[in-house]
Amino acid sequence: QLQLVESGGGLVQPGGSLRLSCHASRSTLDYYAIGWFRQAPGKEREGVSCINSSGAGTVYADSVKGRFTISRDNSNNTVTLRMNNLIPEDTAVYYCAADLTDVVFRRCVGEEYDYWGQGTQVTVSS
Repeated sequence: QLQLVESGGGLVQPGGSLRLSCHASRSTLDYYAIGWFRQAPGKEREGVSCINSSGAGTVYADSVKGRFTISRDNSNNTVTLRMNNLIPEDTAVYYCAADLTDVVFRRCVGEEYDYWGQGTQVTVSS
């Protein structure tokens, strides 16, 4: 059973940056598509960014393009989401998710991912 753990969330002022990490324990992420999703209070879950198993394919939500960067280091079993120029609308719980069907990264929808982390809170506020 793949177990995912997110880290790196916190409170940041508008315009600031955070780096979220998704790490797998006891399993390798090499063969998994990985997605970052977020859910704000009272809102539906939203796909933020997804990456295929090799790291060559990435997808971003329009709302984060140019500000967020997803990357992976399979040697360290970690996927990172770098978030720059954060705005209050980025406030949410961020989850990483994984799936063995590599092509799911293209649609980046949560329903297609089988394994989920527990989430990490990101709050953007002055």
